[in-house]
Amino acid sequence: MKETNIRKYAELMKELGLTGLEITEENSKVRLERSLAAPAEETLYSVPGAAANMQTAGGSKDYISVKSPIVGIFYTAPAENADPYVSIGDTVKKGQTLCIVEAMKLMNEIASNEDGIISEICVTDGQVVEYGTELFRIRR
Repeated sequence: MKETNIRKYAELMKELGLTGLEITEENSKVRLERSLAAPAEETLYSVPGAAANMQTAGGSKDYISVKSPIVGIFYTAPAENADPYVSIGDTVKKGQTLCIVEAMKLMNEIASNEDGIISEICVTDGQVVEYGTELFRIRR
């Protein structure tokens, strides 16, 4: 694979806020990964403009609804036997990873846009979620 193509993929990862990408072409396979050292606003979602998916639930100022910015499979943990990122009652900070939504073999980390306490996990591990599906409710 040419270096120019790898650079294009790396730029695409940065643009979409992806943390990993694997490309297979003919007999070569390249896996790109990047750390989450970037500012929280750039790493919150994998889809541009997805910050709008975090809204107050039911018009209440006490809760924030975290919605899926993409269609994919919801995972509570980074690996099959690992502890979940968050559980009900956990205190979360702005930028903290809440879950992963897998779309087209890419693991997209979904992070909290505000500080709060997880009051409800609205979907189950391994469930297919649509764009806009409510994933969490965070009490402020």
